[in-house]
Amino acid sequence: MIGNIYSSAYNMDIMMVRAFNHIGPKQAPLFVISDFCKQVAEIEKGLNEAIISVGNLSAKRDFTDVRDVVNAYGLLMKKGIKGEMYNVGSGEAIEIRAILDLILSFSNKEIEVEVNPNKLRPVDVPIIEADIQK
Repeated sequence: MIGNIYSSAYNMDIMMVRAFNHIGPKQAPLFVISDFCKQVAEIEKGLNEAIISVGNLSAKRDFTDVRDVVNAYGLLMKKGIKGEMYNVGSGEAIEIRAILDLILSFSNKEIEVEVNPNKLRPVDVPIIEADIQK
């Protein structure tokens, strides 16, 4: 809202961006996909028992590779309209369970999935998906 006000009131070249979930190389394991990958890698190395700790697997989220997000920012700098709001995402929400299943399919270990109450959020929006029409 402040960006929009400054854009209008002071004729500043400001665009607002809502960036949805980023994924990519070297992402910290505090994010869901990198956390899953780290846990599986540690299991495969024999560092942990073959149980992966998860939160809510039924949530659906819009994931985009960080390199595509950076490209979107570049395009917005060239073609975006000041004062406008843009959503940067894939436009498709994917269930967290499907992502976990894909990661587990690449593992050479039989891994049990266990819901960890500490990883559940008190309020968890069921679906977050970018409207990428603009």
